[in-house]
Amino acid sequence: MIAFICRLLKHEAAVGILLILSAVLAIFVANTPLSAYYDLLLSVPITIAVGSLTIAKPILLWINDGLMAVFFLLIGLEVKREFLVGELSSRSQVILPAVAALGGMVVPAFCYAILNYKDSIGIKGWAIPSATDIAFSLGILALLGKRVPASLKIFLMALAIIDDLCAIIIIALFYTADLSIVAIILASICLTLLIAFNRFNVTRLGPYIVVGIIMWACVLKSGVHATLAGVALALTIPMHLRNENGHSLLRALEHKLHDCSYYWILPLFAFANAGVDLNISQLKNLLDPSPLGVIIGLFIGKQVGVFGCTWLAIKAGLAKLPTGTSWIHIYGVSILCGIGFTMSLFIGTLAFDEIGHKYLIIDRIAIIIASFLSAIMGYIVLRYFATPSKQTD
Repeated sequence: MIAFICRLLKHEAAVGILLILSAVLAIFVANTPLSAYYDLLLSVPITIAVGSLTIAKPILLWINDGLMAVFFLLIGLEVKREFLVGELSSRSQVILPAVAALGGMVVPAFCYAILNYKDSIGIKGWAIPSATDIAFSLGILALLGKRVPASLKIFLMALAIIDDLCAIIIIALFYTADLSIVAIILASICLTLLIAFNRFNVTRLGPYIVVGIIMWACVLKSGVHATLAGVALALTIPMHLRNENGHSLLRALEHKLHDCSYYWILPLFAFANAGVDLNISQLKNLLDPSPLGVIIGLFIGKQVGVFGCTWLAIKAGLAKLPTGTSWIHIYGVSILCGIGFTMSLFIGTLAFDEIGHKYLIIDRIAIIIASFLSAIMGYIVLRYFATPSKQTD
């Protein structure tokens, strides 16, 4: 039995399945008498104090601000590797997924904004439908196995990585609280020290991690969202320096964080944030502008933006269809990009956690509905309508 579970977890689709199970479990618990224990667990306070520095947060915020910083560290490492030596390392490789990602962010955000521009609180969630969940979307694609060409997975991976990078920029620019200049200066000193480690060829991960943790605490206190410290740390980890075992420092850290992030942190985040009360009064509010904007943005805006911009880029001669794919493949992937889930839930928390709690709850329901619609419809299109093709026009 244990061997079977280990083999199952090694499957490419395992992460997507774990995220689905985590969300379903959270929704089940939140709609049973266990909901009181669910809320109690997430509100348990944990305090860490070093001298006069005190960080006191409930478990929910330790997950969202702390563990998600580790996930964003991994995303940062993946982005850096792809730009240096991977699928985004040349202009010809990056144009098509970059254009598709841009369309997949602008159109959904526009759909949401059109419905919410008169609402001073609701408009804060404009970026919620612009996100794509890389683990979930790739997990659904993996379920199709050899029915889809490998180039389609590379296209979706590159698109999702660029999407995540843009989401990180959006968080940095638009979802920050009142800034503490002292904390920002301290974080800047830490970042400077990390850059010095890189420039002076420090080949042990320990110094990077220690200074990175200090930088995380400073960013947390600064008002800028703490997960950005993970990205900043990732960008300073050397790609070409090797540790005592002869492995690239970046690849070594990426390898260590991969399973922890995808098999523990993301499912835990999904469980902590997807537990919404699906009562009748809540479901009636799905036609309100904010949740409707999320659903339309993710399920319709994503596929229009990704597919439309991909078509424009290819027809303009800027790029070609990925090898062995057809327009049906591209359309199916465009639908899968509407799986916002963890990234959309995360941005929704940033937008409405302090103000607009009623928006936060109903938008979470909308994110889950739109993500599952996108997953199911994308799978159906790729499974039953797409056939491998070498069409390039």
